[in-house]
Amino acid sequence: MYFQLNPTSLKPACRAFVPPIRKTKEFKAVYSNGSQAVNAYFFVYALATNNATARLGVTVSKKVGKAVVRNRVKRLVKECCRLKATHIAKGFDIVVVARPAVGALPKEGSYAKVNKALKSLLGRLRLLTARAAVSG
Repeated sequence: MYFQLNPTSLKPACRAFVPPIRKTKEFKAVYSNGSQAVNAYFFVYALATNNATARLGVTVSKKVGKAVVRNRVKRLVKECCRLKATHIAKGFDIVVVARPAVGALPKEGSYAKVNKALKSLLGRLRLLTARAAVSG
């Protein structure tokens, strides 16, 4: 017998989903028309849209590292944003561009650093609710 997870018993933040930005045209619109914030690990661009939800696009170049490192960075960014999905303002397209410094982070403790960096950037762009800015 195996354990089966009941999705209705999960907290709303655990079931949250941030839809992706997939088209090049949409990425370019956010880059050219959106506001931006920068720190040592990421560039974050945000553009107000008419969507009912916030959408997320993640870009990681080869300067960050080899494929394993790039995919790990993408997973970390998506997970941080998924856990913050209930606190992110609706109606925005958000693009996160990883900088080479994030690829050099050691595996231990990298989630906490990525989470802190994204939280500060989203806060600077005023994309987080007040409750999310206080809590983790």
